[in-house]
Amino acid sequence: MPYNTEANIASIVNTVYADAMLVARDNNVMAGLVTNLGDMQGLAPRTNLKYGTAVFNQISETDDLSSQSLTPSTDQTLTPVEFGAQFFFTDSRLETDFLGIRQDAAQEFGLSYGQSVDKNLAGLFSSLTGGTVGGTSTNMEWANFFAAMTKMRRALAPRPWTCVLTPEQWHCLGTAVAPGVTVTNSPFIQDEFMRQFYVNTVAGVDIFLTANIAAGTGVFGAMFSRNAIALDMRRPLRIEPERDASRRGIELNASSVYAYGLWRPQYGIAIQTAGTAPV
Repeated sequence: MPYNTEANIASIVNTVYADAMLVARDNNVMAGLVTNLGDMQGLAPRTNLKYGTAVFNQISETDDLSSQSLTPSTDQTLTPVEFGAQFFFTDSRLETDFLGIRQDAAQEFGLSYGQSVDKNLAGLFSSLTGGTVGGTSTNMEWANFFAAMTKMRRALAPRPWTCVLTPEQWHCLGTAVAPGVTVTNSPFIQDEFMRQFYVNTVAGVDIFLTANIAAGTGVFGAMFSRNAIALDMRRPLRIEPERDASRRGIELNASSVYAYGLWRPQYGIAIQTAGTAPV
Protein backbone atom coordinates (compact mmCIF):
# COMPACT_ATOMS: atom_id res chain seq x y z
CA MET A 1 0.00 0.00 0.00
CA PRO A 2 1.49 3.37 -0.98
CA TYR A 3 1.77 6.01 1.77
CA ASN A 4 1.79 9.71 1.09
CA THR A 5 4.57 11.05 3.33
CA GLU A 6 6.57 14.21 3.75
CA ALA A 7 9.50 12.53 2.02
CA ASN A 8 7.53 12.61 -1.26
CA ILE A 9 7.64 16.40 -1.37
CA ALA A 10 10.83 17.12 0.60
CA SER A 11 12.73 18.12 -2.53
CA ILE A 12 10.25 20.89 -3.39
CA VAL A 13 9.49 22.24 0.08
CA ASN A 14 11.22 25.53 0.76
CA THR A 15 13.60 25.76 3.69
CA VAL A 16 12.53 28.29 6.31
CA TYR A 17 15.46 30.46 7.42
CA ALA A 18 15.51 32.32 10.72
CA ASP A 19 17.23 35.69 11.21
CA ALA A 20 20.97 35.69 10.70
CA MET A 21 22.91 36.38 13.91
CA LEU A 22 25.91 38.66 14.08
CA VAL A 23 29.04 37.48 15.88
CA ALA A 24 28.59 37.66 19.65
CA ARG A 25 30.66 40.32 21.39
CA ASP A 26 31.21 41.46 24.94
CA ASN A 27 30.20 44.88 26.21
CA ASN A 28 32.89 47.49 25.70
CA VAL A 29 34.22 49.09 28.88
CA MET A 30 37.64 50.61 28.25
CA ALA A 31 36.76 53.84 26.41
CA GLY A 32 34.83 55.14 29.41
CA LEU A 33 37.62 54.34 31.88
CA VAL A 34 40.50 56.27 30.30
CA THR A 35 41.29 59.90 29.46
CA ASN A 36 39.24 60.98 26.44
CA LEU A 37 40.59 63.75 24.21
CA GLY A 38 38.44 65.08 21.39
CA ASP A 39 39.38 68.69 20.72
CA MET A 40 41.42 68.13 17.54
CA GLN A 41 41.06 66.84 14.00
CA GLY A 42 43.59 65.53 11.54
CA LEU A 43 46.72 63.48 12.02
CA ALA A 44 48.92 65.83 14.05
CA PRO A 45 50.53 63.99 16.98
CA ARG A 46 49.70 65.07 20.51
CA THR A 47 52.46 65.11 23.14
CA ASN A 48 52.07 65.74 26.84
CA LEU A 49 54.63 67.44 29.06
CA LYS A 50 55.84 66.99 32.61
CA TYR A 51 57.67 69.16 35.11
CA GLY A 52 60.44 68.27 37.49
CA THR A 53 60.06 68.83 41.22
CA ALA A 54 61.17 71.49 43.65
CA VAL A 55 63.71 70.46 46.27
CA PHE A 56 63.64 72.00 49.75
CA ASN A 57 67.09 72.25 51.36
CA GLN A 58 67.97 73.33 54.86
CA ILE A 59 69.11 76.95 54.92
CA SER A 60 70.60 79.24 57.51
CA GLU A 61 69.38 82.67 58.51
CA THR A 62 71.58 84.60 56.08
CA ASP A 63 71.53 82.22 53.10
CA ASP A 64 70.43 83.59 49.74
CA LEU A 65 68.11 81.16 47.96
CA SER A 66 69.07 79.93 44.51
CA SER A 67 66.50 79.43 41.78
CA GLN A 68 65.68 75.91 40.65
CA SER A 69 64.68 74.88 37.16
CA LEU A 70 61.01 74.38 36.36
CA THR A 71 61.13 73.55 32.66
CA PRO A 72 58.70 71.02 31.16
CA SER A 73 59.97 68.07 29.16
CA THR A 74 58.11 65.87 26.70
CA ASP A 75 56.64 62.65 28.05
CA GLN A 76 54.18 60.59 25.96
CA THR A 77 53.03 61.03 22.35
CA LEU A 78 49.76 59.93 20.75
CA THR A 79 49.91 59.45 16.98
CA PRO A 80 46.54 59.27 15.20
CA VAL A 81 45.96 56.71 12.47
CA GLU A 82 42.98 55.92 10.27
CA PHE A 83 41.03 52.69 10.61
CA GLY A 84 38.60 51.40 8.01
CA ALA A 85 36.48 48.49 6.79
CA GLN A 86 34.25 47.88 3.76
CA PHE A 87 31.44 45.69 2.53
CA PHE A 88 30.52 45.58 -1.18
CA PHE A 89 27.01 44.50 -2.14
CA THR A 90 25.91 43.91 -5.71
CA ASP A 91 22.57 45.25 -6.87
CA SER A 92 21.32 41.71 -7.30
CA ARG A 93 22.29 40.83 -3.74
CA LEU A 94 20.44 43.82 -2.32
CA GLU A 95 17.40 43.18 -4.51
CA THR A 96 17.23 39.51 -3.56
CA ASP A 97 18.28 39.56 0.10
CA PHE A 98 15.45 39.21 2.63
CA LEU A 99 17.54 39.65 5.79
CA GLY A 100 18.03 43.40 5.70
CA ILE A 101 21.71 43.07 4.88
CA ARG A 102 22.26 46.83 4.58
CA GLN A 103 21.12 47.44 8.15
CA ASP A 104 22.94 44.37 9.45
CA ALA A 105 26.16 45.56 7.83
CA ALA A 106 25.95 48.94 9.53
CA GLN A 107 25.32 47.24 12.88
CA GLU A 108 28.28 44.93 12.34
CA PHE A 109 30.51 47.93 11.61
CA GLY A 110 29.50 49.54 14.89
CA LEU A 111 29.99 46.40 16.96
CA SER A 112 33.32 45.53 15.38
CA TYR A 113 34.59 49.11 15.71
CA GLY A 114 33.73 49.30 19.40
CA GLN A 115 35.39 45.97 20.06
CA SER A 116 38.56 46.98 18.22
CA VAL A 117 38.88 50.17 20.29
CA ASP A 118 38.37 48.16 23.48
CA LYS A 119 41.02 45.62 22.49
CA ASN A 120 43.50 48.30 21.51
CA LEU A 121 43.18 50.06 24.87
CA ALA A 122 43.33 46.84 26.92
CA GLY A 123 46.34 45.77 24.91
CA LEU A 124 48.33 48.55 26.61
CA PHE A 125 48.14 46.94 30.06
CA SER A 126 51.45 45.11 29.73
CA SER A 127 53.22 48.42 28.99
CA LEU A 128 52.13 50.27 32.13
CA THR A 129 55.21 51.38 34.05
CA GLY A 130 53.94 51.63 37.64
CA GLY A 131 54.93 48.02 38.24
CA THR A 132 53.79 44.44 37.65
CA VAL A 133 52.27 41.98 40.10
CA GLY A 134 51.64 38.25 39.71
CA GLY A 135 53.23 35.91 37.19
CA THR A 136 52.43 34.07 33.97
CA SER A 137 51.77 30.65 35.46
CA THR A 138 50.05 31.69 38.70
CA ASN A 139 46.32 32.09 39.22
CA MET A 140 44.90 35.45 40.21
CA GLU A 141 44.75 35.96 43.97
CA TRP A 142 43.45 38.67 46.24
CA ALA A 143 47.09 39.20 47.22
CA ASN A 144 47.72 40.37 43.64
CA PHE A 145 44.84 42.81 43.86
CA PHE A 146 46.05 44.37 47.11
CA ALA A 147 49.66 44.36 45.90
CA ALA A 148 48.52 46.43 42.94
CA MET A 149 46.77 48.82 45.32
CA THR A 150 49.98 49.17 47.33
CA LYS A 151 51.98 49.97 44.20
CA MET A 152 49.34 52.48 43.08
CA ARG A 153 49.63 54.25 46.41
CA ARG A 154 53.41 54.24 46.25
CA ALA A 155 53.23 55.69 42.72
CA LEU A 156 51.04 58.52 44.07
CA ALA A 157 48.42 57.64 41.47
CA PRO A 158 45.42 59.99 41.65
CA ARG A 159 42.04 58.47 42.43
CA PRO A 160 39.64 57.07 41.41
CA TRP A 161 41.33 53.77 40.64
CA THR A 162 39.91 51.16 38.29
CA CYS A 163 40.77 47.49 37.94
CA VAL A 164 40.00 45.67 34.67
CA LEU A 165 40.28 41.89 34.69
CA THR A 166 39.51 38.97 32.43
CA PRO A 167 36.60 36.66 33.36
CA GLU A 168 39.13 33.96 34.25
CA GLN A 169 41.01 36.25 36.65
CA TRP A 170 37.78 37.28 38.33
CA HIS A 171 36.73 33.64 38.56
CA CYS A 172 39.74 32.95 40.75
CA LEU A 173 38.86 35.85 43.04
CA GLY A 174 35.22 34.80 43.17
CA THR A 175 35.90 31.20 44.13
CA ALA A 176 38.27 32.39 46.86
CA VAL A 177 35.41 33.95 48.82
CA ALA A 178 32.43 31.94 47.61
CA PRO A 179 30.47 29.80 50.09
CA GLY A 180 32.05 26.41 50.66
CA VAL A 181 35.71 27.43 50.59
CA THR A 182 37.92 26.09 53.37
CA VAL A 183 38.85 29.47 54.82
CA THR A 184 36.59 31.30 57.24
CA ASN A 185 34.83 34.25 55.60
CA SER A 186 32.32 36.82 56.67
CA PRO A 187 28.85 35.81 55.42
CA PHE A 188 28.24 39.49 54.68
CA ILE A 189 31.24 39.62 52.34
CA GLN A 190 30.11 36.44 50.61
CA ASP A 191 26.60 37.82 50.12
CA GLU A 192 27.86 41.12 48.72
CA PHE A 193 30.26 39.36 46.38
CA MET A 194 27.58 37.11 44.93
CA ARG A 195 25.17 40.02 44.42
CA GLN A 196 27.74 41.99 42.41
CA PHE A 197 29.74 39.29 40.70
CA TYR A 198 30.25 40.92 37.32
CA VAL A 199 31.04 44.47 38.46
CA ASN A 200 32.20 45.11 41.97
CA THR A 201 33.89 47.68 44.19
CA VAL A 202 36.53 46.41 46.59
CA ALA A 203 38.45 48.72 48.96
CA GLY A 204 37.36 51.73 46.91
CA VAL A 205 38.53 50.26 43.57
CA ASP A 206 35.93 49.69 40.85
CA ILE A 207 36.39 46.33 39.13
CA PHE A 208 35.27 45.66 35.56
CA LEU A 209 35.39 42.47 33.51
CA THR A 210 36.07 42.22 29.81
CA ALA A 211 36.29 39.28 27.44
CA ASN A 212 38.08 41.54 24.96
CA ILE A 213 41.35 40.33 26.48
CA ALA A 214 42.03 36.93 24.97
CA ALA A 215 42.31 33.96 27.32
CA GLY A 216 45.66 32.19 27.50
CA THR A 217 48.41 30.82 29.71
CA GLY A 218 49.43 34.38 30.58
CA VAL A 219 47.15 37.43 30.47
CA PHE A 220 47.35 41.02 31.64
CA GLY A 221 44.70 42.82 33.61
CA ALA A 222 45.49 46.16 35.21
CA MET A 223 44.75 48.64 37.96
CA PHE A 224 45.09 52.25 36.85
CA SER A 225 44.06 55.87 37.18
CA ARG A 226 42.05 57.38 34.36
CA ASN A 227 44.98 59.40 33.03
CA ALA A 228 47.28 56.37 32.71
CA ILE A 229 45.86 55.67 29.23
CA ALA A 230 44.35 58.03 26.67
CA LEU A 231 41.99 57.80 23.71
CA ASP A 232 42.30 60.73 21.30
CA MET A 233 39.29 60.65 18.97
CA ARG A 234 39.92 62.78 15.87
CA ARG A 235 37.06 61.54 13.71
CA PRO A 236 34.32 59.28 15.09
CA LEU A 237 33.04 56.29 13.15
CA ARG A 238 31.67 57.36 9.78
CA ILE A 239 29.63 55.00 7.58
CA GLU A 240 29.09 56.08 3.97
CA PRO A 241 27.58 54.32 0.93
CA GLU A 242 29.19 54.83 -2.46
CA ARG A 243 27.63 53.74 -5.73
CA ASP A 244 29.93 51.81 -8.09
CA ALA A 245 28.09 51.76 -11.43
CA SER A 246 30.69 49.72 -13.30
CA ARG A 247 30.41 46.91 -10.78
CA ARG A 248 26.65 47.47 -10.37
CA GLY A 249 26.68 47.63 -6.63
CA ILE A 250 27.23 49.70 -3.53
CA GLU A 251 30.32 50.03 -1.38
CA LEU A 252 29.54 50.51 2.29
CA ASN A 253 32.60 52.20 3.75
CA ALA A 254 33.34 52.70 7.44
CA SER A 255 36.27 54.72 8.76
CA SER A 256 37.54 56.53 11.82
CA VAL A 257 40.65 58.41 12.91
CA TYR A 258 41.92 58.14 16.45
CA ALA A 259 45.03 57.74 18.54
CA TYR A 260 45.42 55.64 21.64
CA GLY A 261 48.32 55.03 23.95
CA LEU A 262 49.94 55.47 27.32
CA TRP A 263 49.47 58.96 28.76
CA ARG A 264 50.74 58.85 32.36
CA PRO A 265 51.88 55.20 32.44
CA GLN A 266 53.39 55.46 35.92
CA TYR A 267 49.83 55.57 37.24
CA GLY A 268 49.04 52.01 36.14
CA ILE A 269 49.96 48.56 37.46
CA ALA A 270 49.99 45.48 35.22
CA ILE A 271 48.40 42.37 36.75
CA GLN A 272 49.88 39.32 35.04
CA THR A 273 48.39 35.91 35.82
CA ALA A 274 47.32 32.68 34.22
CA GLY A 275 44.24 33.22 32.08
CA THR A 276 43.00 29.78 31.13
CA ALA A 277 39.36 28.85 31.45
CA PRO A 278 38.21 27.25 34.72
CA VAL A 279 37.40 23.55 34.78
